[in-house]
Amino acid sequence: MNWENLRFFVAIARAGTLSGAAKALDVDQATVSRRLMSLEAELGLKLIERLPREARLTEPGRIILAEAIEIEAYTFKIERLSITNKEQREKLTISAPPILARHFFATNMWALSQELPLVLISILSDVHFVSLSRLEADLAVRLSPGIKDTDIIKKVGEMGFALYAASNYEHLESPELWEFIAYPERVNNFEHKQWLDGIIGEKRVSCEMADLSHQYESARSGAGIAGLPCFLADKDKRLVKLEVDESMLNLDIWIAKHPDRRNDPLVVHATNVISIILNKVGLGLK
Repeated sequence: MNWENLRFFVAIARAGTLSGAAKALDVDQATVSRRLMSLEAELGLKLIERLPREARLTEPGRIILAEAIEIEAYTFKIERLSITNKEQREKLTISAPPILARHFFATNMWALSQELPLVLISILSDVHFVSLSRLEADLAVRLSPGIKDTDIIKKVGEMGFALYAASNYEHLESPELWEFIAYPERVNNFEHKQWLDGIIGEKRVSCEMADLSHQYESARSGAGIAGLPCFLADKDKRLVKLEVDESMLNLDIWIAKHPDRRNDPLVVHATNVISIILNKVGLGLK
């Protein structure tokens, strides 16, 4: 049996549509359809009902899916172990939230690359957690420990937040007139958004930005008050930190790796290097 056909079938089941599977696999929809038809012909079973807006599993499809997911898990395990035991590695993929990808990894890439010579460092700027078991990344740097207890999680730093405004903000000395830079309502709730929404309360919002880096740029332009990482805003001479009565936010920085990669020399070394650089820029553990 062709495992590739099973892989496409699992992708369809996860996405719920053929177009969604095509996007996840980075192929065209015709390829997904062809792979599905090939698998169904090989098994002599109809696995998917193709509805106008849904690819619905049949009863045999649900049974086959459970077994296919098991096969997929073993396949990824073999691949993880084979990567760990390779003597020479050419690429390391690190997942990080956008604020760290842009303002930590990008600005410290030279230092990181010096400690990982001849290795292609690939940074994935992800809002959502990637799957380490599915080899979507070798390491994940996160601002929360995550919900899966299968990954090895290590706290490596802390990111403090405070309120900032441009030094020329017109209402700087009049807190009752402060206008805030907030997240759009449609953005999923997470710790920074919840904290910022609590600070804002009924106060006026001047603009909404879904990305924290964009909020930073908007604050620098004088558009309003933003809740920004101190490691970034404290060294920006165009911004001033505001003294307020409300409690400020502190987020822990975590590194996650899959248990199968615990003895991977490159992953271990990269973890140590990232921890050292975090300390140098003021994000390490106090």
